[in-house]
Amino acid sequence: MAQFESSVKHVPYPQENVYRNISDLSNLERIRDRVPTDKIDDFSFDSDAVSVSMPPVGKVTLRIVEREEPKCVKFESVQSPIPFNLWIQVLPVDAENSKMKVTVKADIPLVLRAMLSNPLQDGVEKVAEALSLIQYV
Repeated sequence: MAQFESSVKHVPYPQENVYRNISDLSNLERIRDRVPTDKIDDFSFDSDAVSVSMPPVGKVTLRIVEREEPKCVKFESVQSPIPFNLWIQVLPVDAENSKMKVTVKADIPLVLRAMLSNPLQDGVEKVAEALSLIQYV
């Protein structure tokens, strides 16, 4: 298993607001218009799962497998070329601010690890950055 961690991101919203939004994926409706349609073809979700199709990767589906209120949401790939788990940790900084980190553990075959490590690390960082920019009201 290879592990990839984002840097810690500052989020200018209370921990409870962030957790409430990331633990219910139906909240993705608010950001649907910001999904880059040139990179993602099919984007669908419900309260517990999200699916995207990304050429050339194909379809990837994540399902929430654990909610640890108010600090962590864990996901598991249901459909993906490479099995992986993802979790989003949210910790309070003070009453109005929090910090966030995204971690991915992927079952990457050894022969592909060198080729995929940098793009996966970059992807984890981009996911964390995008999550830190959402308005968690």
